[in-house]
Amino acid sequence: MTTRLVGDDALLVEVGTGADARSLHAELLRRRAEGSLTVREIVPAARTVLLDGLDDPARRAAELAAAAIPPTPPRARAAIELPVRYDGPDLAEVAAHWRVPEREVARIHAAADFTVAFCGFAPGFGYLTGLPARYDVPRRATPRTAVPAGAVALAGPYTGVYPRSSPGGWQLIGTTEAVLWDHTRVPAALLAPGTRVRFVPVGDL
Repeated sequence: MTTRLVGDDALLVEVGTGADARSLHAELLRRRAEGSLTVREIVPAARTVLLDGLDDPARRAAELAAAAIPPTPPRARAAIELPVRYDGPDLAEVAAHWRVPEREVARIHAAADFTVAFCGFAPGFGYLTGLPARYDVPRRATPRTAVPAGAVALAGPYTGVYPRSSPGGWQLIGTTEAVLWDHTRVPAALLAPGTRVRFVPVGDL
């Protein structure tokens, strides 16, 4: 674990793996909830967690360096189910990379139990982990100038759903009508770090 002071009241904690980042994020949320940690924002990323608005960043850095972070406890909350039609334009390319028939891509993806590791890129966009490492896929060599809202996509070890139309270089394998971001909803984002997600196929596989 490496800690870096950021400005006057923030701390960036770097860890070795995505699993370590998720465990650290969960532990920091627990400490804030019990009142032993005063912090304004706790923001996870792929292998870092940012603590913003700390009362004493240097002291907190020393405490974290000396403490053991327990594994992420199992979450009792039921998974959010996202209906998806596996009709993406990159389905054949992903199938070739996985060396399976196109229909098998849908079965493999829908069978996984995903967790939102962190959010970013666009409001409501979650980086979901859950597929075994052998199913990692590269980004497209040439990004698209416009990916439609609701596109279900793969890149590296992550699955994501585009909350709105935007440029993007991920491999598109399906579409969903789920609303990932709605500013009139509380909370506005459907997905948050730690949320479990299941993709439910629409139609025949």
